[in-house]
Amino acid sequence: MPAIVIVGAQWGDEGKGKATDQLGSRVDCVVKFNGGNNAGHTVVVDGEKYALHLLPSGILTPGVTPVIGNGVVVDLSVLFEEIDGLEARGVDTSRLVLSANAHLIAPYNCMLDKVTERFLGSRRIGTTGRGIGPTYADKMNRVGIRAQDLFDEKILLQKVEGALELKNQVLTKIYNRRAVQPAEVVDELLGFVDRVRPLVADTSLLLEQA
Repeated sequence: MPAIVIVGAQWGDEGKGKATDQLGSRVDCVVKFNGGNNAGHTVVVDGEKYALHLLPSGILTPGVTPVIGNGVVVDLSVLFEEIDGLEARGVDTSRLVLSANAHLIAPYNCMLDKVTERFLGSRRIGTTGRGIGPTYADKMNRVGIRAQDLFDEKILLQKVEGALELKNQVLTKIYNRRAVQPAEVVDELLGFVDRVRPLVADTSLLLEQA
């Protein structure tokens, strides 16, 4: 499948979203392949301004399939807030596809992001505190939660418990915070399952066949 790849070669704000929007009408799919909701892009369509963070700009182009790929880390509350905002303005979001292998930002990822910044003090990174870095770290350490894990509560609980074994030690013994209860995390994530289910697909196969 021929593809057009748009990559920012500087430090952000290069106009990637606008370029993608300009090229969107030429393609079948527009794919967001990495990143999270720590940044965004603004697109103007028919005089209307739209600020997007997790959603690919192809969501605004009729007939195009917007895809959130497996390299994206997804905060489900932010995703559905963005979807609801577009639908309230009359935008059809029903074409959106989310990779089954996309990693989800769990509540403890945001918590660790913020307390680590405070702990570092003058050496802090300047993170947005949205859990992006910790979620990618979980992915690399093979303890992350994928979108498809929501569909099996037993697997989801096992993964959350495994991830929290170390994180709770860090939270309680280094940062003097309370331990996170796995059941609380599972309940919060399962609250999205009915809305996530129709979005999830094998995006590798989808794009291979496009």
